[in-house]
Amino acid sequence: MLMSDASFDAKPQSPPAIPKENLVEPNRTGASLSDSDNLTMFRRLFVEHGRKHIGSYAFALALMSLGAGATAYSAYLLKPVLNGLIEGERFKELRMMAWLVFGLFALRGLSTYCASVIMSRAGNAIIASAQSRLFNHLLRQDMRFYNGRHSTDFITRLVYAPNGVRDTIQALITSVGRDVLTLVGLTIVMFVQDPKLALIAISVVPAAAFILSRTVGRMRKFIRRTYAGATQIMETMQETVQGARIVKSFNLEETMRARMAVNIREVEKSSNRVAAGLAISSPVADTLAGLAIGAVIFYGSYRVTIAQADAGSFFSFVAAMLMAYDPAKRLARLRLDIQNGLTSARLMYEVLDTPAAEAQMDGQPKLNVAQGRIIVENVDFRYRPDEMVLEGFNLVVEPNQTTALVGPSGGGKSTIIALLQRFYAPECGRILIDGADIAQVDLHSLRANIAFVSQDVFLFNGSIRDNIALGRPGASDEEIYAAARKAHAHDFICGFSTGYETGVGEQGAQLSGGQKQRIAIARAILKDAPILLLDEPTAALDSESEREVQKALDELRIGRTTLVVAHRLQTIINADNIVVIEGGRAAESGSHDELMALHGAYRTFFASQFGESVAQ
Repeated sequence: MLMSDASFDAKPQSPPAIPKENLVEPNRTGASLSDSDNLTMFRRLFVEHGRKHIGSYAFALALMSLGAGATAYSAYLLKPVLNGLIEGERFKELRMMAWLVFGLFALRGLSTYCASVIMSRAGNAIIASAQSRLFNHLLRQDMRFYNGRHSTDFITRLVYAPNGVRDTIQALITSVGRDVLTLVGLTIVMFVQDPKLALIAISVVPAAAFILSRTVGRMRKFIRRTYAGATQIMETMQETVQGARIVKSFNLEETMRARMAVNIREVEKSSNRVAAGLAISSPVADTLAGLAIGAVIFYGSYRVTIAQADAGSFFSFVAAMLMAYDPAKRLARLRLDIQNGLTSARLMYEVLDTPAAEAQMDGQPKLNVAQGRIIVENVDFRYRPDEMVLEGFNLVVEPNQTTALVGPSGGGKSTIIALLQRFYAPECGRILIDGADIAQVDLHSLRANIAFVSQDVFLFNGSIRDNIALGRPGASDEEIYAAARKAHAHDFICGFSTGYETGVGEQGAQLSGGQKQRIAIARAILKDAPILLLDEPTAALDSESEREVQKALDELRIGRTTLVVAHRLQTIINADNIVVIEGGRAAESGSHDELMALHGAYRTFFASQFGESVAQ
């Protein structure tokens, strides 16, 4: 009649991971986190996630209470059962009790099943809601938030951290609904049957609670170390796969193997410490329970054999005590399980508590671009406190013209492209489009009016059609084909056996650089935005691919305000205006012929690429 419920146990999930540097500088070891911190976190989890499922949890609690009551009552029935075995004339009563015990355990099984289904659905809804909330919050962050952090950090937080929210809430609810109520019911049975034996049985509880509470603090730091090591494993794996060509070209197999081995060993050591901490509840509970059971049997057998106490009461008491062992053992390790879940939940809140730099502001007007004139006024910007990138920068980009930015690497050319799209905010100064300060307009409308093509083309996993269609979701096939033709991509796409349904692979790995670039241009053409930003779109291409891409760019620039960053000066010789950027400032500006006549920075830059004889 001794059964162990395992369906509700809050088992530790595969540990999520955290970065080497946390987002909001949380406690790195967790050693100083107090019980009040844990209580605050749990209260937040319940308010933000558990409260909306309170009806489901209340129903599950009611079902679990039925199971707890059935367990306690079945232990109580053992007294008349045993006494009935001794008194033969009560055999008919025993048959009725047999059916009653069967019904109690059937009720317990049914209530356990229903409660398990309800809890699982509520828990899955919590995970889905938390993941959506976390992902949406990540989308509202600016580029500073992503810079310097590995993508595996965000992946592991999104995939695993919400499990901690569910596990923490459900561990406590399950413990209350099943273990606490079962333990309370069985304890009542024990006191009803024999109060003295009951006091002996529960005398070990304070000692067990003290020993296990000392374990929790040491657990925190090893849990976080396990998560950190897991992130490093994912990071090393991702970089090995994505950089497979470099790894093999530079014979880096041993280097990556050694790096992975270090990460795996760190996770193994920390996981072993966590496992040891979680497992400590078993020997503590077993030892103290053995002590209590031994004392009960010693004293109880004396009372039955010498003092002529009721044998049925003693048998019922022992059964209740043994049945109470499993729920008491689970409650003993509850703090350890909750600590594991809270650590995971904190990973999520480290992101959610970071202010969203691109949060939607109510009341901002939408940007309506009539001409597309861009003015950059006295802009200062730096990525790091001690490195000024732009200082007092001024620029005018005229409508329906191509303005090119040239100059040495690190001068701030790509930064200007990023500032125009509000990937970052300038420290001072402002940027105007048709007289509207872009910092004061609706962000979505700003980016809707800008088409962007970079040298680092990013294609999403899917088909060529899917990637072009992202320029304007909902576009018809005819519009997609037309954009591809203008981008000089239609012919090579049709050359594939599956045409526009051809998969591009991870980050476009199935396509050449020129093919990827023309698909990106087709995407920009389909967007049909009045402002076009080009960040060295032909820098990484061979001559033949560059010619094809340049044809596509010529199509794309027609009727648009175009700002292009270029290192290859032959691609921008025909630009309407060329601006030379040096030291974060606009050093020169004018057409190619005007700048060559100045004998200044542009001419020097031109000569470095084509030779002094060409420049003359």
